[in-house]
Amino acid sequence: MKTERNVAIIRLRGRTGINKDIALTLELMKLERINNCLVARETPELMGMVRKAKDYITWGIIDDSTLKAIAEKRKAVELGERKLFKLNPPRGGLGPRGIKASFGKSGALGERKEKINDLLKRMI
Repeated sequence: MKTERNVAIIRLRGRTGINKDIALTLELMKLERINNCLVARETPELMGMVRKAKDYITWGIIDDSTLKAIAEKRKAVELGERKLFKLNPPRGGLGPRGIKASFGKSGALGERKEKINDLLKRMI
């Protein structure tokens, strides 16, 4: 039986020059501003939306201790089974190549897997 995992999705880029389809996808996920974080169950529908908006967000599997730390420090907006958090910019920055490159190329965008927890702890 597959365990249910929570995914943290953080918007890192702004609205300027964004495609209308991607803007709608981010709006449906309620990621309307920079440094908003959505925590939700990993579903095929959600992951399809994530892949569509991959050039504007970063995501990964959040562990329970990080989720609890964020919930204690930040107010959450409940969206059914999902939670939306407003975070600070990360201490230490987003990497040498910033928001223009993928995580695998020393940037900030894309899938981080479990390393999302490190970024979230710097943003609390």
